[in-house]
Amino acid sequence: MTPRVALIGAGGHGLSHRRVLSRLRDAGRIEVAGLCDRQPFAPDDAAPLDGVPFFTDHTALLAAVRPDVVVICTPPHTHLPIALDVLARGADLLLEKPPVMSLDEHRRLAAAVAESGRLCQVGFQALGSAALARLIDAAPAGPIGVFGAWWRPDTYYRRAPWAGRRSVGGRPVFDGALVNPFAHALMQALVVAGPGFRPRHLELEAYRTRDIETDDTTFLRVTAGDGRRITVGVTLASAVFLAGEIRVGGAALEYPTDRLRLPGEEAFREVPGRTGLLENLLDHRADRTVPLLAPLARTATFTAVGAAIVGSAPPAEIGSKWLVPHPGGGGSVLPGIDELVRQVAATGELPSELGAGWASRAQLIPL
Repeated sequence: MTPRVALIGAGGHGLSHRRVLSRLRDAGRIEVAGLCDRQPFAPDDAAPLDGVPFFTDHTALLAAVRPDVVVICTPPHTHLPIALDVLARGADLLLEKPPVMSLDEHRRLAAAVAESGRLCQVGFQALGSAALARLIDAAPAGPIGVFGAWWRPDTYYRRAPWAGRRSVGGRPVFDGALVNPFAHALMQALVVAGPGFRPRHLELEAYRTRDIETDDTTFLRVTAGDGRRITVGVTLASAVFLAGEIRVGGAALEYPTDRLRLPGEEAFREVPGRTGLLENLLDHRADRTVPLLAPLARTATFTAVGAAIVGSAPPAEIGSKWLVPHPGGGGSVLPGIDELVRQVAATGELPSELGAGWASRAQLIPL
């Protein structure tokens, strides 16, 4: 039978999932059973889903349409209770990243998945990258360095009540540069490090360049029990755009674009091909020899590292004397931050160790 798929969280970022649902429906792979959001959303020409039942409460959707598969695209701090309701109704799950807020929530969700016998795929869509698979197959050895420099205007932090916040209504919020917009970079770096990478402690320098509660500029050094390291420098306060790279042993993956340079190669080359996570989940449902690309178990280390970042001390403010207005307006940028994130990834040293005038000593966080 054709799987019946529902989407909870159809507005905002849920539009990307509506477009996937529309495409797979037109290809005859699924039926779209229902859509849910707390607020009505604007129609989109690329996702013509007229006539699909709409609900403002996910429990009503689950009871009325009884889907086979549910996509959850709601704020991260709402994931666990909704996911538990979906599993209790006997549906498989595609859960947007980050999956949950803590290792305790991760264990609770894993137990519910096991007890229900259902499937849970996590929305780290970059794990479907053919370029990532080639990098892993090449098995380059050495420290891993990750960097990226993007720009987000002040309006980015007004897009939702939880954006830029550390808590809402007394509940922690999973937001910040590395655990949200750059989450794919962190997840891919952990996958490149391999399943044997067991973090022992983190050294974290988290900063904010604007009036928010979370960090928009983040530096992290993760050290495993065997001494291997991943060092990350990312920012949302750069006037210069760097798509972002993962570097290891002479190889480099530009993770947002799937451009790859393997050891001995002089230039990047594009490696086309990404397997969609919903398609992969559907394939696995039909044939268990097809492995899930992002099963919940594969994300446990990400959850541990992300929860440690979110639960750390508030980010240090980078004062206005270090900032200049963004050329296009919408906030300030930190001059030279694009060069610094590259340097951090290349050297394995954090800004406080490299002498950045605005930097403060890293937090040491055991895991």
